[in-house]
Amino acid sequence: MNKNNTATKIVKILDKTYPDAPKTYLNFQNPFEMLIATILSARATDAGVNKISPILFKKYPTPEKMSKANLEEIGQIIRPLGAFNKKAGYITETSRQLVDRFGSSVPKTMEELISFPGASRKTANVVLSVVFGLSEGVVVDTHVMRVTVRLGLSEHDKKPQKIEKGLMELLPNELWNDYARLIGAHGRRTCKSRKPNCIECILNKLCPSAVFDE
Repeated sequence: MNKNNTATKIVKILDKTYPDAPKTYLNFQNPFEMLIATILSARATDAGVNKISPILFKKYPTPEKMSKANLEEIGQIIRPLGAFNKKAGYITETSRQLVDRFGSSVPKTMEELISFPGASRKTANVVLSVVFGLSEGVVVDTHVMRVTVRLGLSEHDKKPQKIEKGLMELLPNELWNDYARLIGAHGRRTCKSRKPNCIECILNKLCPSAVFDE
């Protein structure tokens, strides 16, 4: 079975295995919150972002208010996420650009989204897929990156853009969002970073990295 067929088969198997797999693990109420939360999630856990985001968005619920926020005050709120000074700058400047360039509305294209400070292709892909149901690429977070390499679908360990490019070639466009959603769930529940549960893994017969020794 070639990689294209394997990738498609994996999506079909995981779709039956994780029917409850969410589109995102970040909490949000609107496109603005999703964009800011995703920028904050870089090198931080979704749980960590979800813990501080209610505080952040209660105080700064709109791009207008966040664009005028005091950097030190925002920094104190998001301090637990790490790199808080840099991220405070990212989200206030992103908010300012939303107001000035887009009439306070979150844009719907990859090119526009990655123009914001602190916004990577992953950020853009998350916003496009989760908020707008669009697909210009594949979300490659730490879970997708790890599981994709273990499954032998990419040799570019820790190189998300190369992994994404390869996945876009392996999978039809209509499966890009599902792949990220389902592989993300698999990485969180079964193919964990430190101790993957290969024995009970539904993909163990397809996975070249499967280990069955106790």
